[in-house]
Amino acid sequence: MSLRRPLLALLRPLNDRTICFRCAKRLAQAARHTTRPLHQSARRNQIAVSKEDYVDKSFFWANAFRSGGQTRDGVAVHHAAVRAESRSSAVDAVGGTTTATEEAPHRRRKRLKAEAAAVEMVDVPLPPDASSSLSQSAAAAPPRSLRRIFSTYLALTKPRLAFLIVLTTTASYSIYPVPALLSTIATDAPSLSTLTLLYLTTGTFLAIASANTLNMLFEPAYDAKMSRTRNRPLVRGLVSKRSALLFAIATGVVGTTLLWEGVNPTTAILGASNIALYAFAYTPLKRIHPVNTWVGAVVGAIPPLMGWCAAASQYSTTNGSLTNTASIWEESKELLFTEQAAGGWLLAALLFAWQFPHFFALSHGVRHEYASAGYRMLTSTNTPMAARVSLRYSLAMFPICGGLSYYEVTDPSFVVTSSVINSWMLKEAVRFWWLNAERGSARALFWASVWQLPIVLVLAMVHKRGLWERIKIGVMGNEDVEEEWEDDER
Repeated sequence: MSLRRPLLALLRPLNDRTICFRCAKRLAQAARHTTRPLHQSARRNQIAVSKEDYVDKSFFWANAFRSGGQTRDGVAVHHAAVRAESRSSAVDAVGGTTTATEEAPHRRRKRLKAEAAAVEMVDVPLPPDASSSLSQSAAAAPPRSLRRIFSTYLALTKPRLAFLIVLTTTASYSIYPVPALLSTIATDAPSLSTLTLLYLTTGTFLAIASANTLNMLFEPAYDAKMSRTRNRPLVRGLVSKRSALLFAIATGVVGTTLLWEGVNPTTAILGASNIALYAFAYTPLKRIHPVNTWVGAVVGAIPPLMGWCAAASQYSTTNGSLTNTASIWEESKELLFTEQAAGGWLLAALLFAWQFPHFFALSHGVRHEYASAGYRMLTSTNTPMAARVSLRYSLAMFPICGGLSYYEVTDPSFVVTSSVINSWMLKEAVRFWWLNAERGSARALFWASVWQLPIVLVLAMVHKRGLWERIKIGVMGNEDVEEEWEDDER
């Protein structure tokens, strides 16, 4: 049978109406092959499937050629609307707005996978910088007003960081155990001096304020490139570099003097060394090598050692003075290099180890900003290594807390209670390492570290060696001493 005539007949315009070549070819093949295999028949019959039981004639006009923008009975317009509705449904399915009955299972799985991937791409942002917030408050105040001046210079001190450092110093001062002789005989005498604590906290805050001001003074150009630090006082021009330098010198000198005269020379030397280490070692290293984090961890570990030396000096057998270098050295050896100094070094190790999981989890959210600003942080250069380091130092928390009980700084039960909170941070550190800081693991580790440190320090103070015995004696009295006095009277 010849196909020329049917094809020509089908392609010939009938009242300005045409049919597509594909449909014409199918009709010709259908006329030529009277018998077809079952699978071909079923497949072709699916073309004519509709919601109704019959095939409407508009089906064959679905691909009709437009003539002057007009189509037969508006069929093309109908099919365009159907296609638009289909696209809208697809968009709704991707966005997750379709109901479960309308969304196909494979589309639902694809959507959930896309949503999970989108969550993984969200970085953990750093908390707002306290210095930037104070700078905004100072900028809103009237020029030369007391509020503007106070807010500007307080912003130079990085008050949130300074408060944390003072807190660790005070905790170490409080954890220092009372010598056994005093704990059994001098039951009414306070173990530590409140005046010494006042000198310690004030001098430490001023020393840290000096170090933080120098840090801002050396890198305003780099602070301007990060969203977290671009509002600091020197970046916004709220204070001149000369005024900031004078403020750093004044706070450093006054803070070191208070520590020297009100506490002891060893603590003052540690405070001055911390200023130099933070401003002149850590600050430039941030743009040279990722080892800067280890140097910064040493800076954070020195304040607990200062608090320990401040408490231990009240029971020291030597008294250093400004004019006697030999006595200063003897006191430093006694406070830092004897067995009684083990507790101070353990607390310093606790702060040293804590800073790695805390900072790496904190900085992961802005690692790209660190890189673009020229800072060589480990989270920017090698995230897997940062995760491994965080895990390693989270594990170190267990032997450090065990060492505090071993050297009788705390009672043995501290090992059990501290292990609970340390296990929480270790769990998040393992997840941080396993997921390579993705899927919210950085945020979880950050909050675990935020709570872990204060809880461990509070537990150490609660489990301080001899604390509960002294409380019992203060409430119920020392029965042993009373019995000895009665025996003497007899």
